[in-house]
Amino acid sequence: MSEYEAAILDVDGTIVRGEELLAGAPAGIDALERAGCDRLLFSNNPTRSGDYYREKLAPHGVDVDPSTVLTSASVSTSYLRTTHPDERVYLVGGKRLEGILEAAGVDLTTEPDAADVVLGSYTTDFSYGTLWESLRALEDDVPFYGTDPDTTIPVDDGLMPGTGAILAAMEAVAGREPDAILGKPSTVAADAAIERLATDPARTLVVGDRLNTDIALGNRAGMETALVLTGVTDRETLAASSIEPNYVLESLAEVDRLL
Repeated sequence: MSEYEAAILDVDGTIVRGEELLAGAPAGIDALERAGCDRLLFSNNPTRSGDYYREKLAPHGVDVDPSTVLTSASVSTSYLRTTHPDERVYLVGGKRLEGILEAAGVDLTTEPDAADVVLGSYTTDFSYGTLWESLRALEDDVPFYGTDPDTTIPVDDGLMPGTGAILAAMEAVAGREPDAILGKPSTVAADAAIERLATDPARTLVVGDRLNTDIALGNRAGMETALVLTGVTDRETLAASSIEPNYVLESLAEVDRLL
């Protein structure tokens, strides 16, 4: 048995990159299961729910229970339902996130002047017109949130712009930062993970490829952290960063030596 009761695993850059399974990921997941660690997948992808990851990973032989998956979409939805019930949310985001919010009963509005809350996220339809409307929605100091801070997203052939890039534009025109980022590495995200796992943070291991989200989340919550070098962070970036993981792994396969 392992000294860890549970592990929080990032997905993109840790288990997969785009549609491709990363080498060593199945071995790492098998090692966690043999050690008796509960497993929670936590992705900052704001366009997906747990069902998607079950379908995405099943062809690779990785069995995923949707109840053991958190995303920035699901965390943001839960937060808005709890803290802003019956308030109208103006979304700068994609159709998939819109569907997730609506399915959970979040009241969305497409009218900037009717916004009680503004949520910024990833969308490929972002335009000058979107930015102009978001500026109108952000007047009168309405609460302003972002689903996640990821400025880029790893894909099969490189990187593409993410939520963080869109939030930067919204911040620039509004002259203020979001009141909170709801996905990793926020306290909101850490609390959601701890509640879902029901384990002691000190006996929880966070494994991911991003220093400012995965590792920062674990450090903030008093968890052990392991950086994998299969995603956006290399050793040069790590050496220049003030965020330090407890361990550095070439891939998820090496998690076995921590158990």
